[in-house]
Amino acid sequence: MKVTVQPSQLQGNIQAPASKSSMQRACAAALLNKGTVYIQNPGHSNDDQAALDIIQRLGAKIVIGSEEVKVESNGVLPVAGEINCGESGLSIRMFTPLVALSNKEITVNGSGSLVTRPMDFFDEILPQLNVSVKSNQGKLPLVVKGPLKPANIEVDGGLSSQFLTGLLLAYSAAGAKDVSIKVNNLKSRPYIDLTLDVMKQFGLAVPENKKYEEFYFPAKAGSSNESERQYTVEGDWSGGAFLLVAGAIAGPITIRGLDMTSTQADKGIVDALMAANAGIAIEAKGIRLHPVEMNGFEFDATDSPDLFPPLVALAAYCKGQTMIKGVSRLAHKESDRALTLQEEFGKMGVKIILDGNQMIIEGGSRIKGAHVHSRHDHRIAMACAVAALKADRETVIEEAQAVKKSYPDFYDDLKKLGASLGNKTSKYKFE
Repeated sequence: MKVTVQPSQLQGNIQAPASKSSMQRACAAALLNKGTVYIQNPGHSNDDQAALDIIQRLGAKIVIGSEEVKVESNGVLPVAGEINCGESGLSIRMFTPLVALSNKEITVNGSGSLVTRPMDFFDEILPQLNVSVKSNQGKLPLVVKGPLKPANIEVDGGLSSQFLTGLLLAYSAAGAKDVSIKVNNLKSRPYIDLTLDVMKQFGLAVPENKKYEEFYFPAKAGSSNESERQYTVEGDWSGGAFLLVAGAIAGPITIRGLDMTSTQADKGIVDALMAANAGIAIEAKGIRLHPVEMNGFEFDATDSPDLFPPLVALAAYCKGQTMIKGVSRLAHKESDRALTLQEEFGKMGVKIILDGNQMIIEGGSRIKGAHVHSRHDHRIAMACAVAALKADRETVIEEAQAVKKSYPDFYDDLKKLGASLGNKTSKYKFE
């Protein structure tokens, strides 16, 4: 599908999308919870739908409404021999250890770019936990058979914190006592904070966090049982970051529903906007953005790699150089995002230099409308659309439907704010 973005002026108020990081963790915790859970403000992205399908296959019963999802579960009791995580990296890394709680042989699969991502972490770790695992030379599909038995292990947290999230949930559900998970080089610590917070809200046994180097489940660790629980999914800082940058470029707009006390790593977009001297005001009713002259800035995105695309769109409109650290975190995304950003934004006249773990963006020049491609990466599609809002002419985005992975309402929300999408021969609706 193609989307054509015309140079536009934005104005108005918009609600941030639901966080898929929060939603997917809530689905996993609701599966482990023995009782009924009402998930308020549920997300409906492709990744969220994949998580809901997974927990049904693992034994949960769900009822989906417009305002909430009802989940009834008695733990991991698989009713199918396979789960499919779609293109969700979080789902594959979080649910695989939960699949391993069962003594049934289950195939774990995915689609799209997920089938090329490395999964040899499980080949190394799961056998230490009494779990049989077979992989396709370190890639999908995985065939897993438990039951998982918690033990003292040491893992590498350098590739993704999502592997640790799955292990923490699995250890808690398996009744881990007097055992530790030691972690080297943990990245994206705020996402582990989010995992621990969700575990606490669902009454799961929460380990002691020892400086993010060790997570210890004490001998007296235990869960709290309640027949009913309610959990409200946070607004999504990852998707909201694109709206915030859009406002800074083409506002004024106000984004509602983003919690300034959230543990989500991508809340760091506010620091980046302030460093760029953007027109931002944090008010009781939301975060208000309006265009002003902005300057290049420095930002460390090691713990928030998903911010690279909106940060590049922001930097394109900042005078001078912007330097972003954390490029090493971008290789195993839906695309090799560092190279993809360099190439697609290059078509729009933005020079990006990759220097080891640093990305340098030369900003301040007129952005050119161009023909770009999402590379089937939702965040690339959104970044190009945001950058196109003040380009010198229209921009056409190929495979623009990639946004359905995380933010299916993205183009509709831009249109509500006044963006001109499509022309006489091009429509933005999904085909």
